[in-house]
Amino acid sequence: MKNTVLIVDDHILFREGLHHIISHWDDFEVVGEAPNGQVAIEMARELLPDIILMDISMPVMDGLQATRQISRELPATQVVMLTMSEDEENLFHAVQYGARGYVLKDIPSSGLHKKLSSVMRGEAALSGAMATKILNEFSRTKAKLDASEAAGLEPLTEREQQVLELVVQGLSNPEIADKLFLSENTVKKYLHNILAKLHLNNRVEAAIYAVKEGLVKP
Repeated sequence: MKNTVLIVDDHILFREGLHHIISHWDDFEVVGEAPNGQVAIEMARELLPDIILMDISMPVMDGLQATRQISRELPATQVVMLTMSEDEENLFHAVQYGARGYVLKDIPSSGLHKKLSSVMRGEAALSGAMATKILNEFSRTKAKLDASEAAGLEPLTEREQQVLELVVQGLSNPEIADKLFLSENTVKKYLHNILAKLHLNNRVEAAIYAVKEGLVKP
């Protein structure tokens, strides 16, 4: 039985080309194509694909937001980002939102087949450059955490703890503000205080720290 694939990309020529490539594989078959994240969510609910190949920058709804919703609703469906973006923030948000892979579009078709096969075996699929970025980020964060532990940390307030939990869940500042009935500016101030107390630089480091230290569940 073949593994089913949903292709999500706003460039029709790319979708058609990828569809043609996968049609020659013995163990995968394309069951649908979507031009944006919103359509991808609707099609995923109907088709229940094994894997979704998801672009990031798309109209209507981008791939990151679609990945977060699909991962929540359809945990059996594995989302693999297939993108040109080497931006670290996109990478960490994709992983945070539940993506099982982050593959750059310069990969050869044989390499993509290997990555998708590894995902179906329960492994993560990362392009070499992106794996290096993740390792480097964790190394930098660990060094900062070690220094913070040695210096001692000021405890977070209850509200700061709530904000941190939502950061770990991948919510944006406007979404956190809506969830906690705060202004976006107030959320920014809480986040600034959290980073200052934990001696960290950004929300990605804060999320890693929170999970590593057991402050919140991943």
